[in-house]
Amino acid sequence: SGTVMIDNAMVTVANLEADNGIVHVINAVLIPDTESNTVVDIIVGSENHNTLEAAVIAAELADDLSADGPFTVFAPTDAAFDLLPTGTVESLLEDPTGQLANILLHHVYSGNAMSTDLSDGMMIPTLLGTELGVSIDMSGTVMIDNAMVTVANLEADNGIVHVINAVLIPD
Repeated sequence: SGTVMIDNAMVTVANLEADNGIVHVINAVLIPDTESNTVVDIIVGSENHNTLEAAVIAAELADDLSADGPFTVFAPTDAAFDLLPTGTVESLLEDPTGQLANILLHHVYSGNAMSTDLSDGMMIPTLLGTELGVSIDMSGTVMIDNAMVTVANLEADNGIVHVINAVLIPD
């Protein structure tokens, strides 16, 4: 039919020449896709972080971790939560804004920490006010306290997510 579409807008007048280019008149306003991709979105979108997702929501931290940041989240997998003693997660969910929230805040650094920013012996301050120790062995394996980083540098609009294989429990 000769109809030209730009996304959802039809070109109604084409090829209006100007000194510095060409103008095409369209019949709709084009809205850019501004879908967010926060650290929370990465966790929610992961098939391996269902327990972490439920914990973040229950602890009422989803809005906080969707804010501007930047945040670096060390995100334990469902398998990591499964390694905790039987009944631990259920017990923590009974008071989600108490000890559960503290454990989750112990997994978050207020800043961007890409894997290339980490060094052996480094201490990372957490939102809980505790610190996480970084160790890197000769093969390049990165440990955050007792948890191994299994996937590094998942970039979000408001920070970084590193997947880890253990839940970090603050002292």
